[in-house]
Amino acid sequence: MSEVTEAVRDAVDTRAPSVGDMATDARQFVIFHVADEMFAVPLSTVQEIIRMPDIVHVPLSPGALEGLANLRGTVLPIIRLRQIFGMENVDYNDSTRVVVLDQGRPVGLVVDRMANVVTVEGSRIEPVGSIQGTVDTDLMTGMIKDRDGKSMVMILDAAKVVSREFQAVGTALDRTLGGDAGIPHPDHGDRNETGEANDESQLVSFEVAGQEYALPIEDVQEIVQIPDQITAVPNAPSHVLGVVTLRNRLLPLVSLRAMFGLPPQDVTDTSKIVVVSLGASMSVGVMMDSVKEVLRVGRSVIDPMPALLTRSGTLGEVQAICRLQEGKRLVSILSAEKMFNEGEMRSVMNGAAGEKAEMADEGTRRGGVTDDEEQFVVFRLMNEEYGVPIESVHEIVRVPEELTRVPKTPDFIEGVVNLRGVVLPVVDQRRRFGLPPLERNDRQRIMVYTIRGVRTGFIVDSVLEVMRIPASVIGPSPSLSEEQQRLIRRVANIEKQKRMVLLLDVDQLLDVKELDSIGISAH
Repeated sequence: MSEVTEAVRDAVDTRAPSVGDMATDARQFVIFHVADEMFAVPLSTVQEIIRMPDIVHVPLSPGALEGLANLRGTVLPIIRLRQIFGMENVDYNDSTRVVVLDQGRPVGLVVDRMANVVTVEGSRIEPVGSIQGTVDTDLMTGMIKDRDGKSMVMILDAAKVVSREFQAVGTALDRTLGGDAGIPHPDHGDRNETGEANDESQLVSFEVAGQEYALPIEDVQEIVQIPDQITAVPNAPSHVLGVVTLRNRLLPLVSLRAMFGLPPQDVTDTSKIVVVSLGASMSVGVMMDSVKEVLRVGRSVIDPMPALLTRSGTLGEVQAICRLQEGKRLVSILSAEKMFNEGEMRSVMNGAAGEKAEMADEGTRRGGVTDDEEQFVVFRLMNEEYGVPIESVHEIVRVPEELTRVPKTPDFIEGVVNLRGVVLPVVDQRRRFGLPPLERNDRQRIMVYTIRGVRTGFIVDSVLEVMRIPASVIGPSPSLSEEQQRLIRRVANIEKQKRMVLLLDVDQLLDVKELDSIGISAH
């Protein structure tokens, strides 16, 4: 029998069986309410009972699927029983619970409220043929009758609910991310909670757009004022402000705001340049909104961040999070080694041609990804995050004010635009996924892919970041429908950041017939 966790005991009013109940054929059931009906599932199949978690909604999935949730590193499909039985959907409230069943892998059933746990002798269980009600009896295995015969509880066949509603789900659940798919906690070694000097780290903290960051003090050479003159460098990456002279030597100057995709800000009296060392002979100046302090912290409050974080257009990484003031103050610790590429910075100083700088930038982006990581461009649709492999993205452009409509094309084709002499068909990604429309706004972008030789743009709500994701947190998605399985084959379950990113297969975004219908320009 599966262990009934503390969550089960908190959710139900467990009843000890009486002497009369302790027959050899007695069975235990968890009882719950859905609308006006009462259902039961064998206690042996119940893994735990939880409150309604944060949900990631999956497009093109069956209507009964509420979405996916993170259950301590495991991807948990959650099914609405009201939808299964054709009952009216209602808003969730404090009584709503998710009954997590062990079906090879966990599956959650949304119920209106819990009742209790009961022990029932075999004589009180009647066959499914005796059930007369409004629900589908094919999904029942029997009925529990009260001793007075006035009420009944239907025993749910959970395996049949899952298998009938979701094609091939039994096989898919075996492939779903397991409990060890979360980000592992590295071995921190022997830590001294007293904060002795040999167990401390010193950090230089600074602020950018209201967020606190830090660099290890050994990576910081000095902190200087921003000079009056900054010499621009042609064809340099967008985050490079130019070069400045510091004691008769050239220093490339970059903007951390630009690296992190944040809006620019005028230089103020508090703005500073933090000079970062990139080895024995190379330094880079990083412009900060303000420098706060030098922190001396015990390593016990520093959590390594395996899911290395990058922003669109940047090479920087967050390597750890420092927890101060009992977790109320979080400082993101940056890795100077990963933030910059020495060759790129030298190209900036030498005024290299745009092509050379672009090659250096691309080499750094790809070179910084280990064999155990994959790099994705992450974007948002409604409230969900999606990722596509960075090598699949040709470019990202703003949505023009007007698109040219093309007759006799699928309804999800928004139109075409002229992108530097190429007629680019543009797909509304929301309509393609059957999501509600969104009024045009400045945050929307067109992500341009090449699908089987056809360059195609897809409108998304916003582009969030470029993200390196460890292979350890990537696993196959549950098989919820044929089309969903074709498009969304994998899920990144980043438990430490409490994020779940649906990973798309770009080549499957349009099928062959759809490609033929928009094949206005194959190149």
